Amino acid sequence: MTEPAFITVHHGSAPLVVSLPHTGTDLPDDIAGDLVSPWLARKDCDWWIETLYDFAAGLGASVVRTSVSRTAVDVNRDPSGVSLYPGQATTELCPTTTFDGEPLYVEGKGPDVAARRGAYFDPYHAALNAEIERVRAEHGTMVLYDCHSIRSVIPRLFEGVLPHFNIGTNSGASCAPQLQAEIEAICDASGFERVSNARFKGGYITRHYGAPARGVHAVQMELACRFYMDEPLGPVAPGNWPTPYDPAFAAPARAVLTRILDACIAFARTAR
Repeated sequence: MTEPAFITVHHGSAPLVVSLPHTGTDLPDDIAGDLVSPWLARKDCDWWIETLYDFAAGLGASVVRTSVSRTAVDVNRDPSGVSLYPGQATTELCPTTTFDGEPLYVEGKGPDVAARRGAYFDPYHAALNAEIERVRAEHGTMVLYDCHSIRSVIPRLFEGVLPHFNIGTNSGASCAPQLQAEIEAICDASGFERVSNARFKGGYITRHYGAPARGVHAVQMELACRFYMDEPLGPVAPGNWPTPYDPAFAAPARAVLTRILDACIAFARTAR
């Protein structure tokens, strides 16, 4: 299978697939001219997550990433349009606002949802599904680990300051209880704050692919940005967001995340 240029797939040997759906910053030319500003369109990117987790391939994990911005299309939203969080503020398959509610498009412009789905959403999921099935066929049991981050303070989406680790397993439906418990134990031992299936229960990727009965155990990890980068708490602007990636600042986070991915691999090897 040959993927489009905006999708990269690293084929690993371990029973772990790492998904990077929101790290892209590319704004296709046919979209860019309709947007209020490039900075606003990239504001809600999962900044530096592909760098934070760049050790994953060295553990043997497969890694699937799109370089296209979530503003073009959000590959972690249900393509049917059904809300992942009914009654709560969220963004659409093709977002029209930022997380803070700011319009992304100039007046009179907006996304062609069907075209964007065909151009960017479907190819990502074709690549992700193919890698999941390859790894599952080889190992029998595997873990899909969906990587995310979000600013720690976004009043429109949640109250207060978000915990450092936000584990989502679709309320326990997308993976074995043992795997969730092992990840929780690593997070709790780190001394950082952790919640499970609270504000973030897992997006479309976790809910769609997680099928423990057929050997696919899916987990979403939503990190508060302050865990791994020097995040200004509160409103952000072009002058202070995003802050640069600092390896020294991110080192404690990488150490914990390495233990988590190691545990995912060990679980899959034992569970099969």
